[in-house]
Formats: sequence, C-alpha cells, structure tokens
Amino acid sequence: MKKSVVFLAIAVLALSGIYVMASSNMIVEETIGSIPTLDPAWSYDTGSGEAIWQLYDNLIQYDGSSISKFKPMISTNIPSEKDGTILDNGKTYIFHIRQNVYFHSGDILTPEDVVYSLERAVIFDRAGGPSWMLAEPLLPTIDGAYVDSIEQWATKLAGVKKFNDLFLSGTRTPKNDKYRQALIDTFNLLSKSFEVKGNEVIIHLPHSYPPFLYILAHGVSESSILDKKWLIEKGGWNGNANTWWIYHNPSREKDPLYSIENGTGPFTLERWTKGREIVFKRFDKYWAGPAKIEYGIIKKVPEFTTRKLDLLRGNADTIYVPRQYMEQVENVPGIKVIKGLPVLSVDVGVFNFNVDSKGNPYIGSGRLDGRGIPPDFFSNENVRLAFDYLFPYNAFIKQVWVGQAIVPNSVIPKGIFGYNAKNPTPFTQNLAKATEYFKKAYNGELWNKGFTMTLVYNSGNTQRQTACEMIRYYARRINPKFHVNIVSELWASFLDDYASGKLPFFVVGWSADYPDPYDFEQPFYSSNGAYGSTIGKNYVEWAKKNMNTLLVKSMKTVSQTERAKIYNQMNIEAHDNAIYMFLDQPLSMHVQRSDLKGWYYNPMRPGIDFYSLSK
Repeated sequence: MKKSVVFLAIAVLALSGIYVMASSNMIVEETIGSIPTLDPAWSYDTGSGEAIWQLYDNLIQYDGSSISKFKPMISTNIPSEKDGTILDNGKTYIFHIRQNVYFHSGDILTPEDVVYSLERAVIFDRAGGPSWMLAEPLLPTIDGAYVDSIEQWATKLAGVKKFNDLFLSGTRTPKNDKYRQALIDTFNLLSKSFEVKGNEVIIHLPHSYPPFLYILAHGVSESSILDKKWLIEKGGWNGNANTWWIYHNPSREKDPLYSIENGTGPFTLERWTKGREIVFKRFDKYWAGPAKIEYGIIKKVPEFTTRKLDLLRGNADTIYVPRQYMEQVENVPGIKVIKGLPVLSVDVGVFNFNVDSKGNPYIGSGRLDGRGIPPDFFSNENVRLAFDYLFPYNAFIKQVWVGQAIVPNSVIPKGIFGYNAKNPTPFTQNLAKATEYFKKAYNGELWNKGFTMTLVYNSGNTQRQTACEMIRYYARRINPKFHVNIVSELWASFLDDYASGKLPFFVVGWSADYPDPYDFEQPFYSSNGAYGSTIGKNYVEWAKKNMNTLLVKSMKTVSQTERAKIYNQMNIEAHDNAIYMFLDQPLSMHVQRSDLKGWYYNPMRPGIDFYSLSK
C-alpha cells in the first residue's frame, strides 16, 4: 500500500470525524459532473443518478452487464407470463415483496412503501423531469394517446385549459369544489393501478406497455423505493388523494429529499459537499449483504491533468478521461483501459420540413433565389437525400470521436433489441449522388441558383460545430453557389429556437431512458414526439400517415420479435425517405487502476456501482 493513499484516506474522511487506515476499504472516483439532487423523483441526469444508485433500490435490477435480463431486488420475483405473474396481455404485474429489508433509518420496508414511491413519482412531476416514464403506463390514455403528465387528466376532468387554472392565483388552493374534486378524481385514476394483497404488490395497467419492467429497474431513479413513514415526517407528501397537488412540481431546494436520503441501498450518505464531493458509507444491514468496501467517494475534479496525476499516484481508483486524452493513459503500468463500449445514445441531424420564417435570419431571403432557402426547403425529398449523401460520416467519426463511435443506420442504437445492423444500409458520403439529388431538386433550379442558409449549434459543443463545418465545406466544394453560414447560440436559446421551428437544420442527441426501441422511435418518428412534433406540418402529416399507426401497433404486443419487425419497418421507411441524418453512436471507455476489481459495464447504469467493487 502506498503511503500517499493512506494519507488521502485520512484527509478526505477526517473532516466528518471518520478515520480510515486501510485504503482497500475505500474507492475514489474522479469525474467532471455535478449532482443536482438526491431525490429520485427529481433526478434526470447522470450525476444524481450515480449517487442514487448507491443509496436506493428498485423492485428489480439488471443481471450484471445485461440489459435484457433481470434479477430480483426489492421484489423476489421477476414477473413473467410463464409463471403467471404477468397477466392480461401485459396489463397486470405481480411482485412478491422481499421481507425484512431495512431502510437506512431502521424502518422495515412494506408493500405500501412500494405503492407510495411509484405514486409519488407520478404526482411529483417536476417540469422537465422523468415522471412521464411512469405516467404513460400507469394513467389511462386520452383520445388514444399516452398521458405524459398527471396535469393532463386534471385539466381534462376539470374542463380547463391549463393546470394553473385550477388554483387561486399564486397558490395551490383549488378555486372551487368542482376543481378540487377533479384533482381528487385524477389521483384516483392513478391509484386504481395499485393493489396490495398480503406481501404482494399487484400493478394493473390501464393498457399494455411492453417497456414497463425496464422502467421499474435499478437505474431509473424515479422508480426507487422510499420510506413512506419517514418521508411524511420530513414534510413529504402524506399519500392522500386530497393533497397531492400541493407536492406537485416543487422547487428543487425546497424538496424534502433534495439533500438527504433514506433508501435501502448498500450505502448511506455520509457527506455531500455540493459541487465538490459526495461520500458514501457502507450499510451493514443491506439485505444482500454488506459491501466489500467501507467508503465510496465521487469527487468533482474539472482539470484532466489533476485527475490523471491522482490516478497515477493512486489517489484515485477510476477517472473520467476525454477521448482526446486517451493516449496519455494507455499502455501505462498499473492502469487499465477498456474501450469500445456501446453507449445507448445516438446523435442525429434534423431536417426542419417547415421553418418558421417570421423574422428568421437563418433562411436568408426565404426564397429559392441564391440568397436564401424557402421555409419548406427540407420538405423536398431530393434535398434531404442530397445532404445525407453530402456528409462525411467516416471522417466525422475519426476526427470528432477519435474513432470511438459508429455510424448508426437508424435511431435505434446498437445493443438494444430491434437494432438491425444490415437493414437499412447506413448512408455513406457519396458526392456524386449528392450532386445528382441536388440537380434533381426543384427541377434543376436549386443547382443553378444555389442557396444561402445558416446552421446553428449550441455554444461549446465542438462535435456539433464540426458537423456544421463539414456540411459547409462539402456543400461549397460541389457547388460554389451553395453558401452555408454557421452561428452558435447559448443552450437556452438553442432549445427555444429548435422547439419553435426556427432552425432549418440542427444536431441533437437522444440517450436511453430505458433500453427499449420505443424510447427512440417515439421522440423522433411520432407526430407528437419530442423532435418529430417540432419539424414542421409537412413532417407531422407524413408521420400521421406512415409512423403513428405503426408506433401504436408496436405497443399492443409483448412479443419482442413482433415489435422488432415493426420498428425495422419504420426505420426502413425513415431511411428511404431521408427523414434524418444519422451521425453517430458513441462508444464509451473506462479507465481505472489495475488493482480495482469488480467493475462491469452496463450502459443503463449511471456511473459506477460501488457495491461491486473491491481492491
């Protein structure tokens, strides 16, 4: 053991009155991310998710590195049709709740805690948060569409336009008895989904929802199991139908679980110094047995040089290494580097079929006259095909991702069922074909007159900046009349502009909320999707005819084989019509000291799993 490691252990933990002599009892991770919250219902980021992973359990968990097989966790069974614990074509799920499970407070977990936790996640529903994942399966549809927020049912039952219309101005007091009853009736729609029978929790979905088990698995923070009694004592929701709206969409730092925890996970919270580090201590009453280490520490260290020196000296066991610095830690004695790990995310170039032209400088003159583009420029299939063949995919992977990415052929990333490596065939750069389609567009008028438009990327995102620069370079190369300008915007402005339909073309990414193809197909292909709904009326109408029905069909069966066929049909349709430009699926890397044992890769796990680690 190196003396410097012992001193680090003493220095880090002495502040909280803890004295640790053996570095083998402690694992230190150094990274660059922050932790916004410790509340599982608020968390929708990797930093919070990694901390919550150590502190809380879910009903079920992934089996090691698999994202298709589960193991029991708080539930002692994995529901299945074979053993009769999934019934009604995937609408009823029966969970046998593990007994004698301790919360960190000393309370014993009950089936009521499970129901309370899942109901709270739906009513919590903070703006921009993850509640939609449970709202969609647990609440009835409205006009055949899934409900993403409990607010939708409240406004429907009350007959108002907006959720805030239910309350006296600036309060959470309902304006009248009718509105109060509508709020109560809304909660009762949710509570119908749950039944406690002895030591069983039975969940009755109002409709089949094939990804449901993924949403309940460890790694989806909002499905973590909480201590109902303890949280009520701390000022949390009391579990009643006639108060839920008071606890709906809270501010982050006024949330009772913002900076404290009481899970059943293998570690308790020892200390959280916001913006600097978080320290976890082993929970010796953990139902699966105590962890091999006593302490886990996540430190925020922005400078790579500092992180690298700490790794080399043994002051850190694992660190975040940007791709451009990977060579500095490869082939170093005592350091282990694992590369080529598929990340469940894709980056996509988005064509806006109908740009909002009002006061929009990004489309120039707004006409096909060489000084601009018409608002429906990308409604032209030949234009989209031309740009798809224009982009240098392989060079982009090599230069931007240092080879640590692959070119996707659809919105489904490699690693998720439904991914088909052979069909459709990914686009590759072919300037001859790009020229051919540009000449076909607008019966040759586009080629002869040229165009001028502006591409926008969010400030600081070098990947998106480089993508725009590559488009500009090759557009000008095949026709000097093709003028592409590039502008950066702050993130908030970028989000507003793409959502309002102002950007003619933009690059975005999507990472898995859960490892099911629906989580990728819906946002991109549905006329109501996060991206599909923002790229113009022409796309929306096309999607209604070609994609929406298939999406609905894909959620009516629990057969993965049948669902995969449907998604492949959608992917071929999108490819053949050049709906998007599929840019990259990143590959992940892991860097650690060689004496660290037990690390495994699961793309649905946020960060590392301290419970599996030892030295």
